[in-house]
Amino acid sequence: MSAPAVTRDHAISLGFFLFLGLAWEFGVRWSGVQSYLLPPPSAILAELWQSRGPILAQSLVTLTEVFWGFVIAVALGVPIAALIYFSRTAKRTVYPLFVALQSIPKIGLAPLIVVWFGYGLTSKLIMAFLFAFFPIIISTLGGLASTPAHLEEHFRALRATPMQSFWRLRVPAALPSFLDGCKVAMPLAVIGAVVGEFVGSNDGLGNLILTASGSGHTTLTFAALIAVTLMSLILFYSVAYWERFIWWRAA
Repeated sequence: MSAPAVTRDHAISLGFFLFLGLAWEFGVRWSGVQSYLLPPPSAILAELWQSRGPILAQSLVTLTEVFWGFVIAVALGVPIAALIYFSRTAKRTVYPLFVALQSIPKIGLAPLIVVWFGYGLTSKLIMAFLFAFFPIIISTLGGLASTPAHLEEHFRALRATPMQSFWRLRVPAALPSFLDGCKVAMPLAVIGAVVGEFVGSNDGLGNLILTASGSGHTTLTFAALIAVTLMSLILFYSVAYWERFIWWRAA
């Protein structure tokens, strides 16, 4: 994509969100809605700046939970997906187990996890992990299964060992799907950490949202929600950045 096209796309995106913000601002003011019910964006941005210290401190807590939960989800999800793909026994036993676990509402598990692991980092890390884990497995499985058949035949003709075929063919073929799964899993990890903080925590953006809404401080609630949203966007595009190095995606 050329530079002018990129600039034009950015201008369109910026104009769209600016339009939404102005519609919200003037809609609230003209309708006479009380600020404690729905504050205008100007008040929320002012609160975001005024409370930047506490919001930044709580954001770092939540970011730590999200980062380690996501890392553990990748570290466990990828080898488990490979095991399921190559082992018929694992496909018939382990895979249905994870599908069943995925069907359990994570919000329902959150109170139990807090009871088992306490109010500290561990319970929120586990919640982030649980939300991110299944998309990693599914995307990795899909990537491994999408290996082109003609390339498999080519590797067999070259008498490549199974390990050579795995590392030099299946892993590169699975990378695009794996990164797509990471893009899905990363915002889910943020949601998982915040849900864990809702249920039981003394720190984090979830706790800040709960405290602010409980005290009727609506502008701070929205400011914390914006911080959560910005964190999700930054983490999402941080993962998406690595797609540029997978030059064979289009092929």
